[in-house]
Amino acid sequence: MTDILLAHGYFLFEDEKEQQIMKPYPPLGLLYLSAWLKQSGFDVEIFDTTFRTRSELEARLQADTGILGLYTNLTTRRSILNIVDSAKQSGWTVILGGPESANYPQEYLARGADVIVIGEGESTTTELLPAIKAHGVHRLHDVRGIAFQDESGQVVRTPDREKIADLDSIPWPDRESIDLQQYIDVWRRHHNSGSVNLITARGCPYKCRWCSHAVFGFTHRRRSVLNCADEVEHIRDRYHPDQVWYADDVFTINHRWLFDYARELKRRQIHLPFETISRADRMMDDNVLQTLAEMGCYRVWIGSESGSQRILDRMERGVTVEQVQWACSAARRHGIQVGMFLMWGYDGETLDDMEATVEHVKACNPDTFFTTVAYPIKNTKYFEDVSDTVRLDREWDDATDRDYKVDTQQSQDCYRHADRWLNSAVKADRELDPQVAARMAIEAQTARSAVLESWSHA
Repeated sequence: MTDILLAHGYFLFEDEKEQQIMKPYPPLGLLYLSAWLKQSGFDVEIFDTTFRTRSELEARLQADTGILGLYTNLTTRRSILNIVDSAKQSGWTVILGGPESANYPQEYLARGADVIVIGEGESTTTELLPAIKAHGVHRLHDVRGIAFQDESGQVVRTPDREKIADLDSIPWPDRESIDLQQYIDVWRRHHNSGSVNLITARGCPYKCRWCSHAVFGFTHRRRSVLNCADEVEHIRDRYHPDQVWYADDVFTINHRWLFDYARELKRRQIHLPFETISRADRMMDDNVLQTLAEMGCYRVWIGSESGSQRILDRMERGVTVEQVQWACSAARRHGIQVGMFLMWGYDGETLDDMEATVEHVKACNPDTFFTTVAYPIKNTKYFEDVSDTVRLDREWDDATDRDYKVDTQQSQDCYRHADRWLNSAVKADRELDPQVAARMAIEAQTARSAVLESWSHA
């Protein structure tokens, strides 16, 4: 008999935007949890919703009953609530984990969830499953790292559980329990390059004010070089991908580990192209970039966020504009593409700050960049900073943290004009044809004027 059914709330074919991008990856957190529980003697089933339909999941829930574990993140609130409702109607006990439910335990418990796992799920769930069978869902006071409702209906949050110190003690993700080949095939069909994701570490020690640390806190724990190399070798030999995605928060945070890892991969003659995320201040060394290039890194993503040092300091990013520009230039020297994340509308941003961001991106000349409008995630310092000016114009059940409105921000039209200004200015700066460059420069100036007009009417 299955001890727990694991699922998540993401259905690719309900997401039109992601269908245009078509770069799905399986949920590593669930796969890690499944592997850990199986190693601990539990019978686990995974229902990977990515390529399935909601009706298929509902049919599975109606087939029998038991304990359902759902992974939650910021984008799947409405989906998760629908699944919780369906599961409860069929008599399931529902456990939620992940950053979203950790930030809103009371809200999810009020809407039908039985237990919220807060923090890493492996050790907690191992203790939680037999506790539920022994005591039910209202007397779980001795299980650390959870929230639940006691018999009087009061929400109880137990003391935090210590993080797993030795990441090598965690078995590799349970990829055999899902159709991983389907992910690889989708990547190949749309991008001519099948990809598999993995992580070599957990957590980020940096304290950017807008970033959520709901699961791993501010820890940074690294797997051993040999354990990671063994996994990559297994992925290569078992699944034959064309590339991998190192999904670490900051892949190059530990230079000694990086150099040792690169040597081990080279010794094993493993050379899989990859992309990853890092910070500019952890790339201020040509040896790091040369090592990445030799390992097969073809793109590194950098969270630049703003071209204004004043805004970066308000964010507590811990990097300088000059470091970002140097890292971008140095990466290109080593043949590595640069992807950049940018953020409009952070608390206190002015027109001068936006202008600085446009000039900064022109100077960095990244191969690709994406913008977002700053939104306050619950339990972050940024949320605290703007809490007096935050409102939610939709019902909580049908919203996400992205739907919070910050009264001090400009209109959405303003930020759409800002995107047009930024994109046109960068294109004008790159364009070799003088006539085309002139047209793009005019477009940039027009968009800038629209930003000014929108700003004045805010």
